[in-house]
Amino acid sequence: MSSSVQLFQGQRYQELKGQCLQQGRLFEDPEFPASDESLYYDSAAKGKVEWKRPKDLCEDPHLLVDGMSSHDFHQGKLGNCWFVAACSCLALRKSLWQQVIPDCKEQEWDPKNPRKYAGIFRFRFWRFGEWTEVVVDDLLPTENGELIYCRSNVRNEFWSALLEKAYAKLAGSYQALDGGCAAEALVDFTGAVAESINLEEGKYGEVISEQMKLFEDLMKVHKRGGFISCSISESPGRPSEAETGMGLIVGHAYSVTAIRKLRLGESLLFSFKAEKLFMIRLRNPWGRKEWHGAWSDSSEEWKKVSDSERKNLGLTVKNDGEFWMTFEDWCKNFTDVDICRTVNTSCFSLHKTWEKEMMYGAWAKHPEPLLNRSGGCFDNRETFLQNPQYLFDVKKAQDKVLVSLQQEDRRRYKKEGKGDNITIGFEILKVEDNRRYRLHKLTVQERVATSPYSNTRSVFLMRSLQQGRYVLVPTTFIPGVPTKFILRLYTDVPSKLRELKADRPKMTCWSLLCGYPRRVTQIKVHSAEGLQKQGRSGGADPYVLIKCENQSWRSPVQRDTTSPIFNTQVIFYSKDIDSPVTIQDFWCYPVRSAKHCAPCAPLLGQLSTQAKIS
Repeated sequence: MSSSVQLFQGQRYQELKGQCLQQGRLFEDPEFPASDESLYYDSAAKGKVEWKRPKDLCEDPHLLVDGMSSHDFHQGKLGNCWFVAACSCLALRKSLWQQVIPDCKEQEWDPKNPRKYAGIFRFRFWRFGEWTEVVVDDLLPTENGELIYCRSNVRNEFWSALLEKAYAKLAGSYQALDGGCAAEALVDFTGAVAESINLEEGKYGEVISEQMKLFEDLMKVHKRGGFISCSISESPGRPSEAETGMGLIVGHAYSVTAIRKLRLGESLLFSFKAEKLFMIRLRNPWGRKEWHGAWSDSSEEWKKVSDSERKNLGLTVKNDGEFWMTFEDWCKNFTDVDICRTVNTSCFSLHKTWEKEMMYGAWAKHPEPLLNRSGGCFDNRETFLQNPQYLFDVKKAQDKVLVSLQQEDRRRYKKEGKGDNITIGFEILKVEDNRRYRLHKLTVQERVATSPYSNTRSVFLMRSLQQGRYVLVPTTFIPGVPTKFILRLYTDVPSKLRELKADRPKMTCWSLLCGYPRRVTQIKVHSAEGLQKQGRSGGADPYVLIKCENQSWRSPVQRDTTSPIFNTQVIFYSKDIDSPVTIQDFWCYPVRSAKHCAPCAPLLGQLSTQAKIS
């Protein structure tokens, strides 16, 4: 086993299996026993359940029968359609499900060597930044000889039931899986980054231009190995599990299994007045109950599509829970979509790769403001900067930045009544290019991005940022809510993400001899105008050099311009309160200096600056 894989509750699969084979017995998991405590955290939910092994339910049991398919399984009595929808997505990617079910051939029943079977299985999940291996026995909850939870279409296939049991073990019980978000399970299956979009708030059903942008983005996510699921939120008069007039189920997670552009024949061009239709295919985890509108399995529209195109799309006319819709109908009928992006960080890929940085952190309460790390969102101005702060650099003139903030899974706290996710989000601030210490006041810093605030486990933001230094502040919405989190940052070039822990320069023995900083000066140079041309070329390559005592900072060079936009911020800690600050604009001419942010020499033009001295 790779040393990077953690063992849940310290259980070693090979060691436990070896002991069972040596003693001639089947494994019984002491950490997740075949009893009511593994089924329920609420005593009122208890029912009559028998625990049986696969060999008691069928002849010739198997982990997998003819591989894995998104049609393999159905949801049982547990309200975990979100988990089953995630399994449907996982089944589409062999390389990913083989990661979740390691060495599946080794774990299989071997009818030729029944003595090698020990009734023990292992699964792996990406939990809070680490791959974690979970061991389970094969005792499954049943009623009247039938599985009551997730089950396969094929009576002697058990991978879905055993995977569900391992996931329930992580959560503390089967009941803890009741209600959730498909994106959570997909992140646990893959380590992907999750994003949630509200289709109603974004008005994707009304604004066609936004709808087309979303379609192209989702198609790109799907092609690159990402996962998508969707649902219809509950509302007054629209309770959970109610069926809409078009056959869709409210409060139910559907997995997206395909996204295509359908090229239309001449017979359809007159009806739709377009050469292509934007289509999306969904699957209901129940394996039944499908969309009844346009392009449903037996609708008139399909009769006008060529046989080759129908074959290419994989159209099946049967009530198997899978169906097609136009993307426009999808945007109008569904309210929420969860996207899981598999971000490519491989150095050996031919496609776009990202540089990844990951940090573990926590919001922790403390009565001392300088030690408190749970200050709430930006609206809480007095405490906002008491949150954890993370510094990173954008090295390119402009770079696309992907940020994922994920809180710890709280399902195991459901028994204590504290299992709900906390509302979280983050701010990105552009700060001084030489900042090394925590922010305590917002002066020249610029607020450049705000993530959505959501009570989902993960919050995601994609944004293009200009060259410079930034501070990312992850927050809970309300101050004083403690929990752990992981922060993942993806950029085109390394960003050197690190936590800001120090509040000010460190006091040392050397400080007693040479003095300790007594003044803080913050300077922002916006731009320059009227600079002289450089030679006959008609342009210049200016940059700004700012000095204070023995400290200096040079801005990036602005190419071929006499009106550069620097947008450079710096901060200096000086020992002498009367020491001058010098701002120099360089290209090929000498300049005079200025004290306390006075403008540069008029001969060279005017610098637009802002200063804060304290």
